[in-house]
Amino acid sequence: MRNKLLALLAVAVGLGVASGPLVAHHSTTSYDTQHPVTFAATVTGFEFVIPHVLIHFEVKDESGNVKKWTALTAPPQKLYRAGWSKKSLKPGDQITITGAPHKEGRKEMALGKLVGPDGQELRLEAE
Repeated sequence: MRNKLLALLAVAVGLGVASGPLVAHHSTTSYDTQHPVTFAATVTGFEFVIPHVLIHFEVKDESGNVKKWTALTAPPQKLYRAGWSKKSLKPGDQITITGAPHKEGRKEMALGKLVGPDGQELRLEAE
């Protein structure tokens, strides 16, 4: 009985340790949530995939140079419940996108708000 209890405790501790990186993966600590950025952008790709839906887009900087960005969003199941589908965005769509930029300067953001090509905001959570 004691051996079974110790084995169960060892498994529980092992699972707890192994799941730590998973929790950290979903953290927003890599993103500057205090200084969101907003862009008028052109969609270049849309990946409705697990673990996160990805929106690839291009923006022009102050000098007119094109910069490629990626927005990380919620998992597809969550966005599906909010009304999204694999056809919500397509290359060439003009969008307005707001998000928290990556703290290390990568052209990556955590999505905060997206106004689609029809001028309607795509909700990030089901109502």
